Amino acid sequence: MINKKVESHSREDTYELAKEMGSQAEPGQVFCLSGDLGVGKTVFAQGFGAGLGLEEPMSSPTFTILQEYTAGRLPLYHYDVYRVGDVDEMEETGFYEYAGGEGVTLIEWAELIEEIIPEDAVWITIRKDVSKGFDYREIEIK
Repeated sequence: MINKKVESHSREDTYELAKEMGSQAEPGQVFCLSGDLGVGKTVFAQGFGAGLGLEEPMSSPTFTILQEYTAGRLPLYHYDVYRVGDVDEMEETGFYEYAGGEGVTLIEWAELIEEIIPEDAVWITIRKDVSKGFDYREIEIK
């Protein structure tokens, strides 16, 4: 079981950590991103996608809920559930087929749908601490 805390001092640090995690991701894994607005979830997602071999630009799918990327080593299903009203909306996106399927599922704001997240999901929580610098982040992986 993964259980560690990593310090990031820049966007590049966060990106590189996520890229490493993406390079090791396996089919069926679910990664849950949690943290306040502006903490770096999308930077993390972009690094993760790069680790899967994606070359196309990634943005947060806030208004579409789901972006699918298939040009990497594994398909990536990138969710942003910030605007999801309830977990029933997730069924319409194919969530139950994607999570645990042939690709990798990455979910921003996953705590909002925690009751449907698989038990073996990897949780990544990103926190700011401005007392340690504007770009400082603590990234907890469980």
